[in-house]
Amino acid sequence: MIHGVKTAVVLAGGEGTRLRPLTNHRPKPLLPVLGRPCVEYTLRALAAAGIEQAYLACGYKSMDVVKALGDGSSLGIDIVYAFEEQPMGTAGAVKLLEKKLPETFVVAMGDVLMDIDFEHIIRFHTSAGAMVTIALTEVDRPEQFGIVGIEENGRISRFKEKPRTEDVFSNLINAGIYVIQKEAFARVPQDTKFDFSKNLFPKLMEEGQPLFGLRLRGMWHDIGQPRDLLNANLGMAERKGVERHIFGTDVQGKVCGSKFFAKGAKLRGPIYLGEEARVGEGTLVSRSAIGQESVVEGGAEIVDSLLLSSCLVRKGAVVQSSIVGDGCLVGEGVTLKDCVLGDNVVLREPGLVEGRTLE
Repeated sequence: MIHGVKTAVVLAGGEGTRLRPLTNHRPKPLLPVLGRPCVEYTLRALAAAGIEQAYLACGYKSMDVVKALGDGSSLGIDIVYAFEEQPMGTAGAVKLLEKKLPETFVVAMGDVLMDIDFEHIIRFHTSAGAMVTIALTEVDRPEQFGIVGIEENGRISRFKEKPRTEDVFSNLINAGIYVIQKEAFARVPQDTKFDFSKNLFPKLMEEGQPLFGLRLRGMWHDIGQPRDLLNANLGMAERKGVERHIFGTDVQGKVCGSKFFAKGAKLRGPIYLGEEARVGEGTLVSRSAIGQESVVEGGAEIVDSLLLSSCLVRKGAVVQSSIVGDGCLVGEGVTLKDCVLGDNVVLREPGLVEGRTLE
């Protein structure tokens, strides 16, 4: 690793309003993917690429982030915290750190799941002589993102933030990962809300500055809404899990996790079972993630769902296509379908609960 870039800024200040009620009591970067905070994957990937120091720009529930991540030593990276008194936009948040930053550094969004090869992007940026290199990924519905058009050499020719369907010219989107030259921030005004996609990048393109795009290597997953968080967990379980034999348990597909108990259950991967999770005899768990210390009693069904930590699902209950927050109780005879439960929700009355958000 001789690319020379040692510093990153990770933006972790978002409130995650579309993820409520899951973000009522936790900041979006701490939402769990396979039992770990989402932002932890980004920090580990940066460390693997030789990044030694990460400035973590925090806002909403910032002390929770500090408590969860500490000084970064367990992740192989030195974390320095920066706190926004008021939202300054993505580029504005980095502008606050400008005097502390080297000539070339990485910027990454801390509320997107990314387990990627940062070194590949850094090397491309250096060889291209770029002012900014934007990591790109393909999506099916680009209307929710900033879309990018690139030339054969990777130079960005077009850029449009959250286009209307009729204005979509590419399914390549801005993945929220940049390698950037400090001189670009001469265009960012002091003490002003300013965004990369809406403000800085269009301005640099107008000037004819060298902006390049590169398809990222690895896993990238937006977690803007509750269903996205489930899909991120399943995608990572497929990536990290293995097909394995568990004595006394009917297993098909990949299973991720350790120190769980699932004797006599039916497991249909990809699934994740957190530490001290207990799945009773005769229970079906299919394409789901179950957090640490959660208990699913015998005969229950967990299908296409995410349970966070310390949940209790009573015998015979069904949880389907739902996301369940920490410490929830799903009672005997309850069928939960297409629901999102915030933390500590209790459902005792038997019957169908469908299409609801409860907090």
